[in-house]
Amino acid sequence: MTTHALTDTRGPVPAFADSIFERLPRADQRRWARAYLQGLLATPGKKSVRRIAAALSESPTVSQSLHQFVNASPWDWAPPREELVRWVEHRTRPQAWTVDLAVLRKRGEHSCGVHRRFVPSTGRSATCQVGVGAFLAVPDGAFPVDWRLLLPGPWARDPQRRRRARIPDGVHDQPVERHVLDLVDILASVSRAVPVPVVADLSASPDAVDLVRGLTLRDRHFVVAVPDDFKVVLGRHLKVQQRGGSGVRGMLIAARSPFQFETGGLFQTETVPAEPGHRRGTTVMTSLVHLPTALVSDSQPPRTYQLFAVRTAGDRRPPRLWLTSLTRARADERLALVRTLSRTAESVRRMEKDFGLLDFEGRSYPGWHHHMTLVSAAYAYSRLDGSGIAARPLPTAA
Repeated sequence: MTTHALTDTRGPVPAFADSIFERLPRADQRRWARAYLQGLLATPGKKSVRRIAAALSESPTVSQSLHQFVNASPWDWAPPREELVRWVEHRTRPQAWTVDLAVLRKRGEHSCGVHRRFVPSTGRSATCQVGVGAFLAVPDGAFPVDWRLLLPGPWARDPQRRRRARIPDGVHDQPVERHVLDLVDILASVSRAVPVPVVADLSASPDAVDLVRGLTLRDRHFVVAVPDDFKVVLGRHLKVQQRGGSGVRGMLIAARSPFQFETGGLFQTETVPAEPGHRRGTTVMTSLVHLPTALVSDSQPPRTYQLFAVRTAGDRRPPRLWLTSLTRARADERLALVRTLSRTAESVRRMEKDFGLLDFEGRSYPGWHHHMTLVSAAYAYSRLDGSGIAARPLPTAA
């Protein structure tokens, strides 16, 4: 790719870039968005600004201009992300909005949001940034369309750090649950597709109930992984306190308890056959529950949820626990939603390997969001390329 790539508006990639970044206010911003996107798609190996610039042009000023566009140019990343949602929805039929964490390892300690964190998948601590990503999940993939950056205490409270990283005044330290709800609210305001369930893993969070309550208040169906000690009220038929009471009365237990001793008395068991290419089937154990702090009114009874555990044949580890509002869904439908999280993880790995997710060299909060927007757009284009993929919607219970 040579200098003409910076001004060439012909071909599918420039047309895609123009559709996603059309609301950037300045022509030069739209031009550099097109160039950076082309560089992410075409530059082999590491996607540093210097390597992208070298792939685009022999001019020594291109690297500086690209760095300025990503790190310092004051463009709003929300409109391109909204366009990306609609572009993906136009070419697929999402089965879920999946929200997952992306742990982005960093060597230094000066990039916005970087901190030391235990990573359960590796069993070790790492110096990293943590992005909370919203994905449109389809049966054979997941497309990132929006992001939030976790800001641990020092980044949220230290005025000097905030100024250096250009963190906006309205951005503060928030728990993951709050970020998830914010992402859901944005998607709900932007999406033009049929509403789909929200899938998230909060098994490591002590405040998973806040997400469940928030999704319930928003009337969103969901499948959420919960911690072992997540409190539920067991049973289908429960007594509700009179007016002025505080909620549901019943057997308050930890979520793990119904499945602790496999007597079968507290749950139902269904077997889901193995997927094509897999040898082992899956057992889904289900129990109907309520929340101990369910919102109760005179006209509306407390909501019923399904608590279910998923175990793969031959796996002796304790089964993972999930809570869902889809009480009428079949076991295979719930399991299909659970599996969307593995697709988000695979998408993050692909973006790390092939699209420069870990190659951002700036330190600012806006720069991080600009980079994540561009990488997400490049990944979506690489998978869909305007032609769409076979994506059948998952039937869900009302």
